[in-house]
Amino acid sequence: MAPTVSAVEQDAQPMWHGQGVTVGDVLAALDQIRFKFARAEAGDAELLHPRNCVMTLIGIAPTEPLEEAAKRTTQTIGMQHPAQAIVIREEAPIHGRNLDAWITTDVRRPEMACAVECELITLHVHGKAADHLGALLDPLLVSGVPTYLWWLGTPPFGKRELADALRVCDGLVVDSAQFVEPYHDFRRMAGTLKVVHHRLGLADLQWSRLRPWRETIAQFFTPMDRRGFLDGISEVGVDYAGEGRGNRIAASLVTGWIASALGWKLRRATAGTGGVVVAMYEHGGRFVEVDFRSVPQGDRAAGEVSAVRIGGASQGTTFRISVAHDPPRSRKPRQAEPDWERRSVDTGRVLLTLIEIGDSDPLRHVQQLEPEDQAVLLLELLSTGTHDEVYNRSLIAASALMDKF
Repeated sequence: MAPTVSAVEQDAQPMWHGQGVTVGDVLAALDQIRFKFARAEAGDAELLHPRNCVMTLIGIAPTEPLEEAAKRTTQTIGMQHPAQAIVIREEAPIHGRNLDAWITTDVRRPEMACAVECELITLHVHGKAADHLGALLDPLLVSGVPTYLWWLGTPPFGKRELADALRVCDGLVVDSAQFVEPYHDFRRMAGTLKVVHHRLGLADLQWSRLRPWRETIAQFFTPMDRRGFLDGISEVGVDYAGEGRGNRIAASLVTGWIASALGWKLRRATAGTGGVVVAMYEHGGRFVEVDFRSVPQGDRAAGEVSAVRIGGASQGTTFRISVAHDPPRSRKPRQAEPDWERRSVDTGRVLLTLIEIGDSDPLRHVQQLEPEDQAVLLLELLSTGTHDEVYNRSLIAASALMDKF
């Protein structure tokens, strides 16, 4: 379960604000704020307490609403973990080619440790942020701690400016569900793995949203008496909301995760009308058919996975697992479907898992999903250092599948 992250108030007044300033001006103001806080906390002590910082988190926002979301999220994380937060608004409405800058601080006072000043540096820049990142970031970064670049919207994949900026970062975090051109941007992102430096990690918030699906599927195959089912899988079905290949990213990631974990080789894939895709994988001389199916969107976000089905047979025993997101209520009497009817109006976000093995009675399990809090999802990715080889392999396999349609 992801850790609970408390929200912070957003009405704090900036400690410093400058218009038409340089990075040097921002750094000088930051040094003064840090010294003033450290001197006040030390009191009559001769030595100042060393500054505590575990990471630098940089958010790049193309619009004002995304800038506010980035500030809110980075401040929330900073209040839980001592970090330096920088939010850069690209193509901001400023005059001239210098910066408009704000420095906001919040003080956290743990019971068993020294007080920590959490910093948020907001920069408005002229033009595309990627054009400035190298010169902007380097003087502001805290040495000796990891630096993570969280790009809200679509990073300029394949551009020299982004590659230059990533050289001073340890990880890039994106949300492929928010890409402007999902299909093309996702393929460009996959290509980033081949050209970035070896230290850089790549993480996707959409991968975190798929965690309950991956855990539920993996748990089915965990018992030793079911391990043989892995080699007996013959069919996989994934339902997703919306139509068009750009909405198949999450479905492709789920498929890429399964295929890369089990060593399946993609042989062909064909896209039909109505959002239907049929792909054929080969493993150990056997073929596995994977079907994508577009379903009515309703209140789901475009591209959201709504169901996953896996079936097959092993040593004469058939099996099938289906996982559905927020399925409709059963209209049967309560006694007939106890687990299904247990849901109430305040537990709408659930996964319903149906397991069928041989002639045994079906097993049902209802799992309530945690709210998709952006700070929680981002912190979950950062806690791994954004270096996730399982995700990397899944991304490559998903990109290979999307290349086919």
